[in-house]
Amino acid sequence: MADYFNLPMLGQTMEEGTITRWLKVEGDYVRRGDIIAEVMTDKANLEVDATFDGYLRKILTPEGETVPVGAPIAIISKAPDEDISSLVKAGVASMPQPTSAQVSATETVQPAQVAEPTAPSPAVSEERLFVSPRARRLAQEKGVPLHALTGRGTGPQGRVLERDVESVWHELMSSKPRVTPLAEKVAAEAGVDVTALAGTGVGGRVTREDVVRASAAPPAQPAATPAEAQVVRLTGLRKLVAENVVKGFFSAPPVTLVAEVDMTACVALRGQLLSEVEHLYGTRLTYSDLIVKAAARALRDFPMMNSSLRENEIALHPDVHIGVAVAVEDGLLVPVIKHADRKPLGEVSRELRELAERARAGKSTPDDLSGGTFTVTNLGAYDVEMFNPVLVPGQTGILGVGRIAEKPAIRDGQVVARQLMNLCLTFDHRVVDGAPAARFLQRVKALLETPVVLLI
Repeated sequence: MADYFNLPMLGQTMEEGTITRWLKVEGDYVRRGDIIAEVMTDKANLEVDATFDGYLRKILTPEGETVPVGAPIAIISKAPDEDISSLVKAGVASMPQPTSAQVSATETVQPAQVAEPTAPSPAVSEERLFVSPRARRLAQEKGVPLHALTGRGTGPQGRVLERDVESVWHELMSSKPRVTPLAEKVAAEAGVDVTALAGTGVGGRVTREDVVRASAAPPAQPAATPAEAQVVRLTGLRKLVAENVVKGFFSAPPVTLVAEVDMTACVALRGQLLSEVEHLYGTRLTYSDLIVKAAARALRDFPMMNSSLRENEIALHPDVHIGVAVAVEDGLLVPVIKHADRKPLGEVSRELRELAERARAGKSTPDDLSGGTFTVTNLGAYDVEMFNPVLVPGQTGILGVGRIAEKPAIRDGQVVARQLMNLCLTFDHRVVDGAPAARFLQRVKALLETPVVLLI
């Protein structure tokens, strides 16, 4: 018997998804567990597997189209020749088309600007505007009239998305000069275009003095037309990263502490363990593995750093799940090593390599990217000495790692060459004060300067 295959919920916060690629074609036989499509969610590009066996008879959602969770995206039947006409008709009707539910929420397109009232042309009056639920909510919040979004949709089939509302809102704000009533009157009498004036009043309002100065100034020479800038739309994973960075920075008062670590012993220990770890775990031990393990051990001693602020409560997480930032095409993903404090160093190394490989290949699972309680981000490979890492929303701390470089240091009154590195700890000052955060960083430093204890 034929049935719909609906878009599954691939994360607790997922509301909709965009089909980025179909991995099966109509007519293919699929088995339960087969990967049939890739979907971009609010967190990452994830794989969707079939939940029952059958023939993929009809793809209802083409690549590039965004649909809500639970919407039918395909039809699968047990037999290759089963009649699915009724399902196709009902499935197409349930997609983002002008159904009865959506027609009530659409707006008839009106001309954007006219010199005098005229009747809209028949071609325009018949056009409908389709807006995603999130975009409609954002338009209401920002006061953007729906008719201003006509022709501005960049989603599938011209659907208006949140980014389109933001773009139109910025245009509307920039096109509405704030002018005092007196300035407006003086400008009309003097023939001054207030839209070309930079206001010096409160909030950038154009004042009478601005108009008087403009009317007395000699006409400006036309400036050379600048070359048109290349525009790259903020979409997909890049948009997600941007939203998370803003949320992480503005949702908590961040403070960053920096400590210099002598990594000479770590460099020596890694050299001694390389062949053995590769033999036992099939992976090459990295400095990131050692740092993740040290951070996980330190979090056991400082549970406040392994916590989340939830309204008026601080939740101390019983488990240590370390997220590790991985650079991918067009963005950044943070796969999570679960129970990093309990796993041996070789297991941490192997798991981190597998998580990073899946992330770079666009094959991360929801479980890979969820549950982190603390994050490590390493820019040492890019010759970065130190930086201010941005908190992951919901976490209390993030540890930034700089490069390891041979530098002169004073030891026992002698100048010697040592392998030095900077650790940059950003923490939520609402949860942790400077002194306990510094002690946590001091503990990580001590573990890395005596790394043999990480093997215990």
